[in-house]
Amino acid sequence: MSRTAIPFQTGDISSLARALRGQLLARESVPGHVELLNILARAVGRRNFQQLRAEAQGPQPTAADLAEAAPAEPPVDLRRVERVARCFGPDGRLMRWPAKREDQVLALWGLWSRLPPREDFTEREISALLRTLHDFGDHALLRRELFESRLVTRTPDCRAYRRIEQPVPEVAAALIRQVKGAPGGG
Repeated sequence: MSRTAIPFQTGDISSLARALRGQLLARESVPGHVELLNILARAVGRRNFQQLRAEAQGPQPTAADLAEAAPAEPPVDLRRVERVARCFGPDGRLMRWPAKREDQVLALWGLWSRLPPREDFTEREISALLRTLHDFGDHALLRRELFESRLVTRTPDCRAYRRIEQPVPEVAAALIRQVKGAPGGG
C-alpha cells in the first residue's frame, strides 16, 4: 500500500511541544502509532489524524462533482443492435430468442417497450400479451426473464405484474427505434 505524504506544520513550535507534553503526561503507557498520529493532530488543533489527513488531501468531491466526472454511457454498438434487431420480425414480434445473454437482455428491452406503462396485469393477462409479442412459443420464459432483468415487477404470489418505469439505456433505445421503424413494427 502506498503512503501519501501529509504535510505537518505549526506556527509555534513551543506551543506544539507544550501540547504534546501535556497529552503524553496524561497517558499511562507509551502511545502506539495511530495514537501518536492523533496526539500530533490534536496538538495542532485538529480533532484527530483523519481530519488532518482530509484537510491535506483537499476538498472531497460531492455527488454532483462525481456525476459530472462520470464517464458518459459508452457509444452504442450498432452491430449488436443490428444482430438483436434480426431476432425481430417485420411486424415487431420477437421471432427467436438470442443465444448471448447480453443480446437476450437487449431483446427484453424491445418487449418492455411494447408493454403498456402504469398498468397492472394478472399472470394470465401478461402471458397473453407476451404471446402476441413473440413467435417461438415460450411466454413463461419471457415473463420470468422480464422479471429477473428488473424490467417488470410482480407481487410475491405472482398474481400481479407491472412494467417498471425507468430510463432506457441508449443501446436499448436504438433497438426500440429500429424495431418500431420496421414495416408493421410497434
